[in-house]
Amino acid sequence: MSISNTIKSIQDVMRKDAGVDGDAQRISQLGWMLFLKVFDDYETEQELMTDDYESPIPEKYRYRNWALDEEGITGDALLEFIDGLFKELKEMELDERSPRLAFVVQSIFEDSYNYMKSGTLLRQVVNKLNEINFNKKDDRHQFNDIYEKILKDLQSAGNAGEYYTPRAVTKFMTQMVNPQIGETVFDPACGTGGFLVDAIEHMKEQSSSVEDLKAFQENIRGVEKKPMPHMLCTTNLILHGIDVPNVRRDNTLNKPYNEYKAKDRVDVVLTNPPFGGQEEDGIEKNFPAQFQTRETADLFLVLIMRLLKEGGRCALVLPDGFLFGEGVKTRIKERLLKENNLHTIVRLPKGVFAPYTSINTNLLFFEKGGSTDEVWYFEHTYPEGYKSYSKTKPIRIEEFDVEKEWWDDRTETDQAWKVTAAEIEKRNYNLDIKNPNSEENQTYDVEALLAKRNSLNEEIEKLSSSLLDELKETLA
Repeated sequence: MSISNTIKSIQDVMRKDAGVDGDAQRISQLGWMLFLKVFDDYETEQELMTDDYESPIPEKYRYRNWALDEEGITGDALLEFIDGLFKELKEMELDERSPRLAFVVQSIFEDSYNYMKSGTLLRQVVNKLNEINFNKKDDRHQFNDIYEKILKDLQSAGNAGEYYTPRAVTKFMTQMVNPQIGETVFDPACGTGGFLVDAIEHMKEQSSSVEDLKAFQENIRGVEKKPMPHMLCTTNLILHGIDVPNVRRDNTLNKPYNEYKAKDRVDVVLTNPPFGGQEEDGIEKNFPAQFQTRETADLFLVLIMRLLKEGGRCALVLPDGFLFGEGVKTRIKERLLKENNLHTIVRLPKGVFAPYTSINTNLLFFEKGGSTDEVWYFEHTYPEGYKSYSKTKPIRIEEFDVEKEWWDDRTETDQAWKVTAAEIEKRNYNLDIKNPNSEENQTYDVEALLAKRNSLNEEIEKLSSSLLDELKETLA
C-alpha cells in the first residue's frame, strides 16, 4: 500500500472512533503518533551511528517496545498504557544536565491528548502506521509529499488553516533571500515549519559535506505559540535531518522589545506572521510607545526590524491593509524605509491563501541597514485561463519564473515598476501603489483628450464635406 493510502486509511479508522471529533482532532491525534514513529526511526539511525546514544524516552514507552507487535497490547489495556505514556512524558523531571532531546519530547506532549476512546481502533491505527519506514529513503521522500497533504488538510479544519503557507510561496521567498550555510535563519511565527524546511533544503543544495550539514543544525530556529503546529513543525524538521529541532513553543511577542539583545540577532527572517488577528491585552506594552498596536502582523514587523543583524535579510507576507493603513502603520512604514532597504514588493492576486482568506497579500523583501532609495513593485498575475486560485488549483512555483528572470536585471515592464522613497514619503508612506502600466490603472490628461477629440471631429467634417462634393459632381 502506498504511503498516501496508508495515511488515508488511518484517517478512516479514526473517523470510526467516538472520541475524535473533526479534522483538527484527527490531525492532532495523528500528529503525536507520527512523532513517536518518526522519533523511533530516527533513534534507530542514531544508534547505528553513535555508540553511546541514550534515548530520552523511558525504555518501557519507546515506540518499538509497545507498538511494533501487531498482536501486541490492545483494547482497554492499550488505552491505560497510553495514559501512562502521556503522564510519564509530560512530567519528566528535567534540568540543565538533561539532554536537549528530552526537552523536545516533553514540549511535544505538554499539550497533546489521546482523543481516541477505543483501544481496538487505536491498535489498528498503530499497525497501519507501522507500514511506513522513515529510515527507508523512498518512504521518507514520499512522506514529505504526504506531509504537505496533511498540512493542506489543516485548511479545512477551521482556523487551523492559518498555519499553512502555500509551498510555492515559501520556496520562492526562500530562493530570493538565498540563505547561506553558516547564517542563522529564523521564523518567529513558524507554524508547521514550511519556511524552515525550505531553508534547510536550499542550504543542502549548497554542499553535502558532514561539516556543512552540521553547520546549520543550530542555525535553524523557530517559535510557534500553538501546540498542534509546534508538534507538526518539530516532526517536520526531524524528517528533514535536524537532530534536535530548535523550535520553541511560545509567543515571540511576549518578550519585551528591549530585552532582545545582540545575541538574539539573526541573518535571515522568513515568515508569514498571522494577519487580521489581535493580540491579547498587554502584549502591545512590550513595544515602544510609537509602535504600540494590538494587530499581530504589525508587531511582528517591528520586532523583525529589531532582530535582524546589520545586512540581514527578510521576506515576509503582509496583507494590503498594511500597505495603505495609517496611524501606527504609517510610523512602522517610516521606520521600515528609513532604517532598511525595502527593495521589492511582490503583489499577489486574490485567492493565493484561499480558502483561509481571499484578501490580497504581498511579499515584502528588505535588508537591514541604510535606507530605501526606491521600491520596486512586481505584479504577479494569474496563469492564462485562471480567474482565481483554489484548493484544487493552487499557485505553482513555476509561475514565479518570470520574477526570478527579472530579479537580477530589473527593468520596468507591464508587470514591474519602481517608486522613489521621496514619492512614498509624500504619500504619507502609503505603499499601496497600483501598477501604472495596467490599463485599468491608466490616468489620462483630460484637456489633451478633448483636444484630440476636437481634432478628430474636424477631420471627420472635412472628409464628410469632400465626400458630399464628390457625390454632387457624380449626380450632376
